[in-house]
Amino acid sequence: MSDTVLVTGGSGFIGTWVLRELLARNAKPVVVDVQPAPARWQRVLGGRAAEVISIEASLLDRDRLQSVIEQHGVTHVIHLAALLTPECQKDPWLGCQVNVLGSTALFEAARRSGRVRSLAYASSYAVYGPETGDSADESNRPPTFYGAFKQAVDLIAEQYWRHFGIASVAVRPHVVYGPERDQGLTAGPSLAARAAALGASYTIGYTGRVGYDYAEDVALAFVRSAIECPPGHTVVDLPSELATTEEFRSAIVAAVPDAASRIMVNGPAIPSNVPPSPNYIANLFPDWQATPLRDGVRKTVEFYQH
Repeated sequence: MSDTVLVTGGSGFIGTWVLRELLARNAKPVVVDVQPAPARWQRVLGGRAAEVISIEASLLDRDRLQSVIEQHGVTHVIHLAALLTPECQKDPWLGCQVNVLGSTALFEAARRSGRVRSLAYASSYAVYGPETGDSADESNRPPTFYGAFKQAVDLIAEQYWRHFGIASVAVRPHVVYGPERDQGLTAGPSLAARAAALGASYTIGYTGRVGYDYAEDVALAFVRSAIECPPGHTVVDLPSELATTEEFRSAIVAAVPDAASRIMVNGPAIPSNVPPSPNYIANLFPDWQATPLRDGVRKTVEFYQH
């Protein structure tokens, strides 16, 4: 019997690649989102987009979520829906409702249904601060509301395992790049790769050295974590190849040499959040192999060239 996987936020960038991975495994995806993404799905999923069950529902509607789980025989959950850093900073109350209460509603719906075997959900490197901590008393703290909300969900997920036996894996990517990434400041490298492929110009609007995770790797991490979830509450960090923005630009130019004069970098340095004690996904899946940055950039360019 194939797995039926509920994907919250399945209309988004990462969610669409998660759907692609699920369909490749012949799993049955059921999407809960507040907005459809038929155009993105067509570009990434092609004709198989018609196989996705799409339901418009709020994360805050616990009873509706439970009904969806029971009606469609959901066996696993991948939880991606969230408001990102700018929205959480602008309106912390709304961010808390969506990111914390919405996540709790989903865990509760899974518990009440009695059907869900395990969950994978999006945590974030945003739970880490820029400091490493030099003593046992010095903690590495999230610098934003978004990071604080993600950390809160990690603690809530642990409680659902402790008290109700709901197994979960929290996946922490850093900067995710690849085809169809188009929102947020750190979408700049992905948009630059698209511009290079299409013969256009683009300036990446930040500098600094951060970790990059290729979209298909991130999707695979969520799918494997949901379906192959071990007992307990596990938190895994993705390996996130470190690179400066200039090094990312160099990878684009290596894939599209004539883009050297069209792709630029200019902007403030962004912080590289530091995991004080990382638990990399290879500790959960020893066969894990991340896509090297240059290969991921090349694949991103090729997506737009075809």
